[in-house]
Amino acid sequence: MLGKIWCYLWASPTTLFGLLAGVLTVATGGRGRRHGPVVELWGGFSTWLLSSWAFRAEAITLGHVILGRTGSALDRYRTHELEHVRQAEQWGLLFLPAYAIASLWAHLSGRHYYRDNWFEIDANHRDRARKTRTRRTLSN
Repeated sequence: MLGKIWCYLWASPTTLFGLLAGVLTVATGGRGRRHGPVVELWGGFSTWLLSSWAFRAEAITLGHVILGRTGSALDRYRTHELEHVRQAEQWGLLFLPAYAIASLWAHLSGRHYYRDNWFEIDANHRDRARKTRTRRTLSN
């Protein structure tokens, strides 16, 4: 129990950014729901933000808050985004700067700032492994 509380506290600086985006999302007509340990928000400000030139993403994780363009995008990318929640719990207040540095490093190394970001590679790998385990369990 204390370990989980620590994870929430350690990730709280990043989560605060997510909650701010969540308030803006709801204030601009967006919707939200709780899904396990996270709050998911979509529409309104979240759709605008994720459609902007800076992101062009279907979903993004900010601590224990996941923003999506739509509710169905959140359903589709949930397992990947939950891996970023795990990363935010591990890295805490260092998560956003570390993510930015990993993007910059990839870019300066001649690779893609998003696809070759270590955090994205890790989330994709763990997401695929989780889906493989789930398929094996369902087929047995």
